[in-house]
Amino acid sequence: MERQRIQAVYAAVQQLMEWRRYKEALKEAENALRDNPEDPDLFALIGRIYFMQNEHEKALHWANEALKREPEQQVAWYVRVGVYYETNQEQAFQEAIREAVRIDPNESLYPFMKATRLLKKGQIGEARVQLLHALELVPVSSLYLAALSYVEALRGNDAESRRLDRQAVQYEAENPHALLYLAWAANRRGEFGLQEAYMKNAVRLHPEDKQFQDEYLEALQHNQPLFRLVMLPVRLIRRLKPWQIFLGWLAAALLFKPLLVVFIVLYVAAHWLTRGIVHVRVFGWRRRGS
Repeated sequence: MERQRIQAVYAAVQQLMEWRRYKEALKEAENALRDNPEDPDLFALIGRIYFMQNEHEKALHWANEALKREPEQQVAWYVRVGVYYETNQEQAFQEAIREAVRIDPNESLYPFMKATRLLKKGQIGEARVQLLHALELVPVSSLYLAALSYVEALRGNDAESRRLDRQAVQYEAENPHALLYLAWAANRRGEFGLQEAYMKNAVRLHPEDKQFQDEYLEALQHNQPLFRLVMLPVRLIRRLKPWQIFLGWLAAALLFKPLLVVFIVLYVAAHWLTRGIVHVRVFGWRRRGS
């Protein structure tokens, strides 16, 4: 009977977290913990509430307390991995995720996290493998499909990237993080209008997130005709192999140095001019801070 009551509390707290009523969720969990002071599930649950509020130190503390009582508590390992992931503690993250995957091999966020780390290192093929594994576990995830769309765009597979884009939107069109990946994929394919549309919706869904704000401003900039014109050679270069790019830049530096300098000057000028246009478009003529 006591276990059933704790499960009911757990379900209620989960619902409050979905509604982002974190203070109420924390109060419910703490009340339950007072009646069951050694229950590892409740320690892990409190850790997760703090994690969802980005209070990483408290989240890690409560997760560790849960693991002292039950070394294979799955939620506690999820919180530990998430904290190390979000705070960029790379070595601790890699060690934690190995153990977490052993304990809970069906958690699809673990291969997704691995994929994002691999992308930062430029290991696109390995990232693709991890995303395919995440989709084996959860085939209808718009986030994983969007990330894979971005990976395929990086690989130059534009048709596959677009197919995954359509599939991701079909499953869920209101996931701001999925929209972020879809925007990156659209940018890579040179579809700047679509990039702007995706980031506009992401900001609408998450208006307080600075990353989304910055990405939206960048999308607006990329959709400016002047910036697109100057970026045309860059998009063409992206389709070349590394050795072709090296030989091309070497030849340009030796034979067309004046044109190379002109291109760099035009790129810098276009960047700041379009940035100014976007600033006026979004904020008007107000000076920063006024």
